[in-house]
Amino acid sequence: MSARARSAIVAIDQGTTGTTVLVVDRRGRIIGRAYSEFTQHYPRPGWVEHDAEEIWRVTLRVVRGALRRAKVRAGDLAGIGITNQRETTVVWNRRTGRPIHPALVWQDRRTAPRCEGLRGQGATERVREATGLVIDPYFSATKIEWLLEHVRGARDSAARGELCFGTIDTWLVWKLSGGRAHVTDRTNASRTLLFNLRTLDWDPALAELFGVPREILPSVHPSIGVVAHTDPEVLGATVPIAGIAGDQQAALVGQACFATGTAKNTYGTGCFLLMPTGAEVVRTTRLLATAAASAAAERAYAVEGSIFVAGAAVQWLRDGLGVIRKAAETEKLARSVSSTLGVYVVPAFVGLGAPYWDAEARGAVVGLTRGVERAHLARAVLEAIAYQTRDVVEAFAADAGKRLEILRVDGGAAANDFLMQFQADVLGVEVERPKVVETTGLGAAFLAGLGVGTWASPAELEGLRHVDRRFKPRMSSAEREALYHGWMQAVSRVRTPSPVASD
Repeated sequence: MSARARSAIVAIDQGTTGTTVLVVDRRGRIIGRAYSEFTQHYPRPGWVEHDAEEIWRVTLRVVRGALRRAKVRAGDLAGIGITNQRETTVVWNRRTGRPIHPALVWQDRRTAPRCEGLRGQGATERVREATGLVIDPYFSATKIEWLLEHVRGARDSAARGELCFGTIDTWLVWKLSGGRAHVTDRTNASRTLLFNLRTLDWDPALAELFGVPREILPSVHPSIGVVAHTDPEVLGATVPIAGIAGDQQAALVGQACFATGTAKNTYGTGCFLLMPTGAEVVRTTRLLATAAASAAAERAYAVEGSIFVAGAAVQWLRDGLGVIRKAAETEKLARSVSSTLGVYVVPAFVGLGAPYWDAEARGAVVGLTRGVERAHLARAVLEAIAYQTRDVVEAFAADAGKRLEILRVDGGAAANDFLMQFQADVLGVEVERPKVVETTGLGAAFLAGLGVGTWASPAELEGLRHVDRRFKPRMSSAEREALYHGWMQAVSRVRTPSPVASD
């Protein structure tokens, strides 16, 4: 067996619209890759669901495909790392392993009335103090509660210990281990509204508040370290599962963002900006405190701004309006015009996330005139992604008193040079893109590699990261501020009178 094969790591990056699997060698190189999309379900406006069994079938197929392309056998792997769409909620029967209902996706807003009721009861500060989060349908707790209340017999089954809850990491580990491991990590647990950032464990008072029985919750582990092994009947070999982190925390590791002043922004279905804060839980009024990936003896935290719609707005141009055939067309279209002609697209399809937290806001196209064509609309969608990122950066600076020094970017839309240059311009800071933009998957590989000793420390990971391009701001301050002022006016038109942020 070659040294390369023995040190290879499989990274499962299970995202909102598809699953990517990377096979990564000791030098941090991707030696095998496979990807497949799966079905999105929208049963009602504001409702978003996934078939968890389909996610599993797609993931298993893609793992096998990546191994074939890398010419690596499962028995030759050093370990498996998992990163996943966070907050998406699955509840399944512990005996049969079958979900009791389609998974409720992080974008799903069906529990907005319940969240509003909890805020009206004065629960906001209690929840924020323990979890670092706001009460919002985005997170898992009210999704679990909804499933237990709306699936016949689920509440009683949960009380008898017959059901398991998990975010997608938990679901995949359960399936990979043949139902032997019901686990999660701190980063995913910290996105449920049930996890206490200070005790690093489930909070009994919050479980009671949201009506979630302790019996259905998985055990919580550090992001680095072996938590389970694969069932040999699944992959043909027993392989340690040695790294788990939610997608955004995994990308923070993949970008080697460990120092204050650095931040990473992942441009996926949503847009997620994380700034590390070390061992300190930094409280802000409009952003989120969250656990960052760490080993057992460590504490690590970050501040996060979660933007609900980014790449999904490009998908809307393609699938909803037929303006483009492929996402990559947006760059050429955007460059074909010198401006948007004053058009702003506010993609609040499922409400507004950070820093507004307005669950009832809905999207709008503002400033339409007869001269607007599809190129202007495409450009406006790309610009909206950059404006939303600035919203988060401005909130962090105002609330935490810390300025962003450099933004490291990843995700599919990070390959769009127009968007990256406009991002640098509208922020007024340098944007740095790595040669490998799939840093979420790399982060999962790095965590698993640390867990099995492929790499000795996080410091070793910095040498594995290579920069593709640096985008420096070149827009004048006056133009930057004028454009951003127009954006803020457009956002004000879609906000509801009493947004969450006012709590």
